[in-house]
Amino acid sequence: MDLNYTQAEQAFREEVRSYLRDNLPKRLSDKVAKGLRLSRDDLREWHAILNKAGWLAWHWPKEHGGTDWTPVEAHIFHEEIVVANAPRIVPFGVNMLGPVLIKYGSEEQKAYYLPKILTSEHWWCQGYSEPGAGSDLASLKTEAVLDGDEWVINGQKTWTTLGHIADHIFVLARTDKTGKPQEGISFFLVPMDVPGVEVRPIITLDGEHEVNEVFLTDVRIPKQNIVGEVNGGWTLAKYLLTYERTGIAGVGYSRQAMEHLKAAAKRLKANGRPLREDPFFAARMGKVEIDLMAMDIFNLRIVAAAEGGAAGGVESSMLKVQGTVVRQELTDLMRRAFGPHAAPFISEAFDEGWNEEPVGPAGAMKQATKYFNMRKVSIYGGSNEIQKNIISKMGLGL
Repeated sequence: MDLNYTQAEQAFREEVRSYLRDNLPKRLSDKVAKGLRLSRDDLREWHAILNKAGWLAWHWPKEHGGTDWTPVEAHIFHEEIVVANAPRIVPFGVNMLGPVLIKYGSEEQKAYYLPKILTSEHWWCQGYSEPGAGSDLASLKTEAVLDGDEWVINGQKTWTTLGHIADHIFVLARTDKTGKPQEGISFFLVPMDVPGVEVRPIITLDGEHEVNEVFLTDVRIPKQNIVGEVNGGWTLAKYLLTYERTGIAGVGYSRQAMEHLKAAAKRLKANGRPLREDPFFAARMGKVEIDLMAMDIFNLRIVAAAEGGAAGGVESSMLKVQGTVVRQELTDLMRRAFGPHAAPFISEAFDEGWNEEPVGPAGAMKQATKYFNMRKVSIYGGSNEIQKNIISKMGLGL
């Protein structure tokens, strides 16, 4: 493995930086840098900017509107959009459903859905978790029954991220109750404007409306809205989760957070000295930086293996576990660095246009909300406990 970038890869990095300088609106990058809320229009605007360059679906084949970038180029692209304070690419349509349709969808499904994902005409959310089926996804209870030329779906999904701004949802539902639980699940595409779909908000610990409950009551969709084979949805679900878990690790975001933490520890003081000189705080900061460096190298190792044609498997689980631990530790240290000033929560302060006097030093008020929000990353996408079981079985043969 050679960790040095080639001349062509360095040139590609400069191309990405140049495009971001010229096309990323300052209004959007300022909102990201300040931790302000992003609206659906903000997110769609950013998707459109990337799609104009042909960069939105960076991991799709070129014939479907993707880039055909190498894994190293994709890695460089993600590094640079984080550094530029660009909005995140909302993953559900582009990074999750798109690859599933390309690999398992019919030609009609590819022709209809993929272009609409690229243009944001369709805005997707994910219907996997249920009140009694999270990490143990195979125990899901939502059912789909074929009635003539339509599937009738009944059930409930929960923790549906951005479901309140989505217009489509991809749903796992049980189509067979016999045999092993994994063998009776199918994958469906559901418009959210059809009768029987109800979305209810869930307000999380940080005071935000990001996730939702989705109720499906006698929801009817065309027979052709199933992806892949009947009862073959578990294979699609696992394929999709590989993309999700790698993204949850958030290596680039952790690297940026580490720089912010070091800057805060330099300017903030405890007992009259810069916080970075406090031995206990400095020790924790040093440990998480070492963990981040190790994770960064591991991530590059995965990229290098993919460049050589190797397919990821257990590595995505390993990256998810370590990545979430690092992200949680970084937000905990930032919260501790600002002390009591991290505690106040003024909801309006995170809206565009708020111009009141902040509480405490710049950036302090968002630290508690970020800390609380990051509690979820070790749970969703398959909890870290489940990922460790996968690692022990697939990686260690236990």
